[in-house]
Amino acid sequence: MPIVNGSGQTKNTHQLNKGVWGDAGAPAEAPFNVVGKRMPLKDAYRKVTGEGVYTDDMKFPGMLHCRILHATKPHAKIVSIDTSKALALPGVRAVVTGDDAENRFGVLPVSQDEPAMARGKVIYNGEPVAAVAADTEEIAAEAIWLIDVQYEPLQEFLRPRESLKDVEPELQLHDKVDKKHPATNIHKAVDQEFGDVEAAFKAAASTPNAEFKFDGISHGFTEPHSVIAHWDADDRLQLYTPQQVPHYTHRALAKVLNLPMHRIQVIRTMVGGGFGGKSDPFQHEMIVALLSMRTRRAVKVTMDREETFLTGRGRHPTESKVAMAFDKEGKLLALDSDVIIDGGAYGSFGVVSAYYNGVLSNGPYRIPAFRYHGKRIYSNRIPSGAMRGHGSVNPRYCTETLVDMAAVELGIDPCELRLRNFLESNTLTPFHKFRITSNGIREGLAEAMKRSDWKNKWGKLPYGHGIGVGCAWYISGSALPIHWNKLPQSTVHLKIDMDGGITVHSLAADIGQGSDTMLAQCVAEVLGVNMDRIHVKSTTTDTAPIDLGSYSSRVTFMAGNAARAAAEEIRHKLTDAAARLTGQRGEYFDFVEEELVCRTKPDVRVGFMEALHEAQADIGALVASGSYQSPPLGTTFKGSNAGLSPSYSFSAFIAEVKVDPETGFVQPLKIWAAHDCGRALNPLSVEGQIEGSVHMGLGQALCEQLRYRNGQLLNGNFLDYKIPTPFDTPEIEAIIVESHDPEGPFGAKECGEGALAPIIPAIGNAIYDAVGVRMFEVPMTPDRILKAIEKKAREEAKQ
Repeated sequence: MPIVNGSGQTKNTHQLNKGVWGDAGAPAEAPFNVVGKRMPLKDAYRKVTGEGVYTDDMKFPGMLHCRILHATKPHAKIVSIDTSKALALPGVRAVVTGDDAENRFGVLPVSQDEPAMARGKVIYNGEPVAAVAADTEEIAAEAIWLIDVQYEPLQEFLRPRESLKDVEPELQLHDKVDKKHPATNIHKAVDQEFGDVEAAFKAAASTPNAEFKFDGISHGFTEPHSVIAHWDADDRLQLYTPQQVPHYTHRALAKVLNLPMHRIQVIRTMVGGGFGGKSDPFQHEMIVALLSMRTRRAVKVTMDREETFLTGRGRHPTESKVAMAFDKEGKLLALDSDVIIDGGAYGSFGVVSAYYNGVLSNGPYRIPAFRYHGKRIYSNRIPSGAMRGHGSVNPRYCTETLVDMAAVELGIDPCELRLRNFLESNTLTPFHKFRITSNGIREGLAEAMKRSDWKNKWGKLPYGHGIGVGCAWYISGSALPIHWNKLPQSTVHLKIDMDGGITVHSLAADIGQGSDTMLAQCVAEVLGVNMDRIHVKSTTTDTAPIDLGSYSSRVTFMAGNAARAAAEEIRHKLTDAAARLTGQRGEYFDFVEEELVCRTKPDVRVGFMEALHEAQADIGALVASGSYQSPPLGTTFKGSNAGLSPSYSFSAFIAEVKVDPETGFVQPLKIWAAHDCGRALNPLSVEGQIEGSVHMGLGQALCEQLRYRNGQLLNGNFLDYKIPTPFDTPEIEAIIVESHDPEGPFGAKECGEGALAPIIPAIGNAIYDAVGVRMFEVPMTPDRILKAIEKKAREEAKQ
């Protein structure tokens, strides 16, 4: 039975259950040392005091500065590029163009479609065309305007449906498109059908359906893109970058620069926010590397806010036509969806996006019949990518809205209808065979209903005041790695020298979510030591073993298990040492407050340092390696690997809002956010992730949107791109549900992304409860809400 706990913004009532953790010789009920304790993140002090060093803070002797020339056309042939005037400007040291890097790259092996700079033609307004390295940033900025680029405009593809049509080869944005549509600009098409969908709809008592439209949005991270490349005296490239995925950047650099990977070191600097927006290898990383190799000096580029927006990789603009079928008792019978997602200029994670927009709709409810047609298209817009909650957020709004519509039509409480359809623990989804191990969504929804007084509010509040619900699930890392090889998905190395400090080496990127702290907790828990003994080194590819990076909510589950495995190897070495010192059996020793205590003879104790020095006799430092590889999962049909995960999180949110019917303005009053994270390793961090997800989701729900005119982004700044401020954020009551996943580290699973998706439909459904209109466009801006209210009033007046 999952344990439900909670805390609000103004109070802390979190009380964790003591659980069971596995280790040879450990007691059946082992009290935790650091797991489950509220603690600040390891880098918190550096961030709040300004001691943290970001890329833009760094300087090197003789460092040059880079500025990038961006395309001014959405789609055009490059007739010529004349760099002579720029090169003649005093202080300019080098100029590069697309001709200086032939090889294309991309985060996915199946979509290697990005040039370091445009080659032959430009495909979006803002694409890098050329770059300058100069003695100062001012000189570099002057020089790029001296580069003369002549364009020949081509037909533009600015609306998704235009990219579905057959075109001449010169109008295709990329050579490689979907095999079933070879003459189009369709990047990837996915068609899946399981069960008898038509029969389900014919037999249904309720078939809610609608066409939805979602604007593209940006991650809005604080730190703009900033990178330094240094071709050093050893003829080796050092790249300093705030990356979520240093390993993939390492691979891309090797390909673009025609260098073996061992001649490149990627150093992850402190990350000032990512949310998926720093999980691709980027063109600016390739550009500064090319300039540094040419000049043999360090080269830095720090983008301004507009350039950061133009780099993109935000949430895909999406058009969705979705229908669901329910019987008269509210049992879900089928889901049918047809989706077009606008990928913009490049592939990015797009093949995965095309699958996720469908397959991740197969939960948190059991769906007996399923049909999905999805197309991810190329367009002449900013590239879309993997934003927080990748592939699940927009379709979740569609399904949760339709579930509410069915509930109203059938006369069933919306929460009750959901409870009738939830997946159970220890089950498989019907067709994709997603394995559900732990699942606390029932307990989470029940608790959110109780705390929000749902039964006394839904459908009973005065006009303009409403309450709504939204539920979701999400992966704890992808079970299948991007690169199909036999390497582990995560590896952690531990080293303990004679001083007793424990160094954790991992390439899992701490991007603000607290992964360094999580790794330290996993090691400290196994070894029974204080957190101050643990030093996490997770920044450089030279010293950190392979980890695939921070995306798809994979780090806690995968890197956490790897860290625990490495710590258990060290643990056995220390218990063997204690056995030699005491004559007791090693498996009888527990690790308690920096001592090894014999369970059968509690008076027999060995200090941690004493056991360590005994274990180090004749060998020096203790070294151990732990790794994680997802177990075999899924089935065998084409695309069956998409959405597979060793575990899934579950969320149930309730939102209370007020809507001004005269202006359409929405005021969120309070959010009750229940999230099943398996076990909260650090409740303070889990609450922060839930609250951050709610805040980000509110932005997409109510105000955030990328606006274009003729292919040009109009609001690439934080004045015109509207992000909710702290004053716009309602009280959030975070409810932590602990289902104790049997395979997660100490029972934990993801909490960084899954909590975003449910808040958007919870707001939408609350708006319906308040003023009686369904919103099918997101964001639900005041003008759109007012338009819907006025339309409803006109329709009622005709009756």
